Amino acid sequence: QMGATILHRTVVDLFRKRGVKVERTYQLNTGGNTDFLNMLNRTRLASKKTSKTEAVQSVMGERLADENIHIGPSDYVPWQLDNKIAFIRVEGRLFGDVPMELDLKLSVEDSPNSAGIVIDAIRCCKLGLDRGIGGVLHSASAYFSKHPPVQMTDDEAHRCVEQFIRGERDC
Repeated sequence: QMGATILHRTVVDLFRKRGVKVERTYQLNTGGNTDFLNMLNRTRLASKKTSKTEAVQSVMGERLADENIHIGPSDYVPWQLDNKIAFIRVEGRLFGDVPMELDLKLSVEDSPNSAGIVIDAIRCCKLGLDRGIGGVLHSASAYFSKHPPVQMTDDEAHRCVEQFIRGERDC
């Protein structure tokens, strides 16, 4: 899956690794499928907004104040159909207090974009069942979910889920 949240996490993590202090960021998503239509009911939006925000906050060296981070589905645009468009902006400061801004736009067919990752998650569950493992598969959850019980960096989650698949770790 190449979605807005993983892209946002990757950019923020790169900023941190390269010494850029992130001051504020947003991710605005629009789409025309039923997922976006259902989120017009703002009570359905809360958990999705929380999971996306925590996914990005978790890779920052220092958490941003709530007023400096905004992530969430923004609006339903019927004519977009299943096309999701995400706008990501990150503002920060480089060495010498030099300001910098990055603006990204991602356009992707929303429903098939998540199919591969869902299939891989199911495969990991089947491996767990075959091995007699019950409960949360922490490595798979960290790799496939935005807000897992145990948060890992994307690189660590990838390494751990590969170890789980090879049978080198229990969960």
